[in-house]
Amino acid sequence: MKHQSLTIAQSSVEVGDPHICSDSMNRGNIIDAIYEPLIKRTGPGVYSPALASTWAVEPDGLTWGFKLRESVRFHNGEKLTGNDVVATLKRVVDPAIGGAFGTQGVYASYIGDAEFSSPGKYSFQLSTKAPMADLLDLLSEMPIAPADELDNLPNEYIGSGPYLVGGMSRDEMVLESNRKYWGGKKAIAEEVSWLKEDDPIERAEMVANREADIATSIGLEGSDSIKGSTRANVVSVRSGLCIIFMMNSGSGVCADPHVRQALNYGLDIDEVVRKIKKGAATRLNGYLTPHHYGHNPETERYPYDPDQARRLLSEAGYPDGLKLTIDIPTRMPDEGLDVGEMMKEYYGRIGVDVEVVSYSDRAAYAEMVRDKNIHDMCCFDSSPISTFRVLREKIHSGHKGPWWEGYHNEEVNGLIDAAQKTFDDAKRTGIYQRVFQIVRDDAPWVFLYRPTYFWAVSKKLGDWAPTGRGAVLLTA
Repeated sequence: MKHQSLTIAQSSVEVGDPHICSDSMNRGNIIDAIYEPLIKRTGPGVYSPALASTWAVEPDGLTWGFKLRESVRFHNGEKLTGNDVVATLKRVVDPAIGGAFGTQGVYASYIGDAEFSSPGKYSFQLSTKAPMADLLDLLSEMPIAPADELDNLPNEYIGSGPYLVGGMSRDEMVLESNRKYWGGKKAIAEEVSWLKEDDPIERAEMVANREADIATSIGLEGSDSIKGSTRANVVSVRSGLCIIFMMNSGSGVCADPHVRQALNYGLDIDEVVRKIKKGAATRLNGYLTPHHYGHNPETERYPYDPDQARRLLSEAGYPDGLKLTIDIPTRMPDEGLDVGEMMKEYYGRIGVDVEVVSYSDRAAYAEMVRDKNIHDMCCFDSSPISTFRVLREKIHSGHKGPWWEGYHNEEVNGLIDAAQKTFDDAKRTGIYQRVFQIVRDDAPWVFLYRPTYFWAVSKKLGDWAPTGRGAVLLTA
């Protein structure tokens, strides 16, 4: 059923530059309605055609060829060509584009030295310096725009998606159905208004009061506020966001894996989930979630075992305990300081004296972590849905990526490198699952939980729900 209009309330409607590397779901919801990538990620390690109808990689693993759909037109009426893809991807990897919360230069670190070309009007070719079996994972995050409109970003947004921009302000983004959309799926509304509302309870009640049709990220509080509503349903999804504490594995007490393991055994994470998240989270068994390619569901979580934690600390040379300094931002995740207080309590039971240092400037905090100026541990949220990015940016010591904090394991480095030369999906999955187990055992992070996301959805939308990992999809 197509609706005349829909209103969606979320905490931000600011798109900014669509080519900035960001894992913000708010931005992504709007960008995905306006723009399209060459290919789409449809599941962990699963991709489907988007602007490219087919693709293939040469036997050497260095050159990828993409055949573009000849029927695609951008919102300005221009037809998609290979030159548009070349110009867009050159812009994506341009260091001048910047980033959000320390993500500047992330895409350039992967394909900044790649060669982009268009052998024919409706073809695109990308050549890398080394094999990159997970290249599609990156390309699925890169929205394509007309070459002659790139200089107008971020003031104007011209894509090829099912919606085009009708109007913008600080608190509202209005999208209109693209009636000339090339794709088979159609927009589910003639017009969609995205409204900014900071308070999650207010967002939820906007749906209950018929002021909005969908409210994103309403939290457990927002969900509780509309229980029993005759106008709104609550929909929940277990997210792909990992709430973790990254340890300084390069220096200090956490350089010893026995200490890192002890800190995982010494915290009752089930109790953290019950007390702080009110049950609205699922424990992690490593650095990935089931939404991620290469996640291993057979890997065991660290059980709460304070006796084992004490034994490990003693083996590390700390029979009388140690002092731990933890960095925690006041938001993103918003509950970080509450978790820190529980760490003080639980770690105190195993002889670990915890000092918490808090930071109110979240952007500056991200830069501090990127500069690797943390104390013994830092609270963080691992948001990329791309396993390739998580491994390169946080785990591989050869790359020392933006969020790598000193962890080093040559076997892990070798396996990650081998995975990029392995184009057989089943074999690459096996490699990643092996890495997953090793890193779990080495414990460079305290593996906490993935939050449950909640939406308020008008009952007039029937069984509409966000995607499995929480994106708002407005086509049918």
